[in-house]
Amino acid sequence: MERNLKNVLVISFGFLFLFTAYGGLQSLQSSLNSEEGLGVVSLSVLYAALILSSMFLPPILIKKLGCKWTIASSMCCYIAFSLGNFYASWYTLIPTSVILGLGGAPLWSAKCTYLTIAGTSYAEKAGKNAKDIINQYFGVFFLVFQSSGICGNLISSLIFSQSSTKVEISEEDLACCGAYNCLTDTTNTTGSTKPSKSLIYTLLGVYTASGVLAVLLIIIFLDQIKYDQAETEKEKLKTPSFWSTFLATFQHLKDKRQCLLIPLTMYSGFEQGFLSGDYTKAYATCALGIQYVGYVMICFSAVNSLCSLLFGKISQFTGRKFLFALATVTNIACIIALLLWKPHPKQVAVFFVLPALWGLSDAIWQTQTNGLYGILFEKHKEAAFANYRLWESLGFVIAFGYSTKLQVYIKLYILLSVLVLSMVTYGVVECLEAKSSPGTPTATKKGNGGPLTQETQT
Repeated sequence: MERNLKNVLVISFGFLFLFTAYGGLQSLQSSLNSEEGLGVVSLSVLYAALILSSMFLPPILIKKLGCKWTIASSMCCYIAFSLGNFYASWYTLIPTSVILGLGGAPLWSAKCTYLTIAGTSYAEKAGKNAKDIINQYFGVFFLVFQSSGICGNLISSLIFSQSSTKVEISEEDLACCGAYNCLTDTTNTTGSTKPSKSLIYTLLGVYTASGVLAVLLIIIFLDQIKYDQAETEKEKLKTPSFWSTFLATFQHLKDKRQCLLIPLTMYSGFEQGFLSGDYTKAYATCALGIQYVGYVMICFSAVNSLCSLLFGKISQFTGRKFLFALATVTNIACIIALLLWKPHPKQVAVFFVLPALWGLSDAIWQTQTNGLYGILFEKHKEAAFANYRLWESLGFVIAFGYSTKLQVYIKLYILLSVLVLSMVTYGVVECLEAKSSPGTPTATKKGNGGPLTQETQT
């Protein structure tokens, strides 16, 4: 197996094991730790810490530790959050949420940097287009990574299934489901009885073991990329000041392309937050019961995973503009459907079709936006991907912040507005790129051993 591909697979499966645990815990926080809103508060604190982390930690850790050890050490922060859930209280869950948030930005920035460098390195050796290889690597990563949603939800469903109960849902309760849901907590309480301590500890034990396995996989099998080693030697001669490193993320905003990509990046947080927080509660749980939530999210994750690989492969033939257009049309169709649809238990198939289409769109947002950052900001990857995590996390924080304050239809209109704005600003970025590299000959795409150039279609 080609060495770079092996490393891509190691990172991918490391993230699979890690986010099998974290993804499952995130979706269960509001029900497992419902006392005084502890679970929701912990998620808010987590993403706030992630924003803070995005501002300065990724460049510092990646330069000091390299990508491999930044990934390994950041993964340990996620394990701390799993351990904090064993005895969930304000004194254990809030501090571990802060720790996870601080480790989140370096983890994702190091992963993106590693994949981008690996893709560029292989493209130079093979005489291929760097953008195509980078998109393929991100496609492989998200194929494996998105499977964590299947694994995490399946594990929790299997462990908690014996304690779930089925309750008939009245037409009065169904009237409060959907886009025009009642703001009061009138959703049915199917399966709301908290599982026994033994079941909770079993689940947390499995999740913690999964996180430990992820760290061991990275430490043992991931190669320290040569670029990191070379850069380390250079940095010994010239080490930037802490303040300059701290400001690297904000200094990157001087690039107008980065500023124009902020709405698109924030939309990624908005749309993920809506599906996991609002769709599951106002549609699936309200009309079908909480026992269906895991299966609905498995459907989303399965389609997301398969489409991530598919779009990573076909992007070299279609170009990213076509894929972004496809995601936009699909998401708008879903939003309109959610605004018009009144969910009912007799329409079970619809509850799965909509998350499947949402998964198709999310696969494009994830693979193509990550790849776009790697291509546009090749010389400032750490700061660029730190900005990516910063603005996506802000999208999550805003989505969680108004989650209990607004009706679902207002959130859907907000989603629609941000999506339209995102496509307008993204279109401006494409125009700027087209002007900066006009009339690039097709023959230069392979490079023939020379410098790589931008494709005219992008």
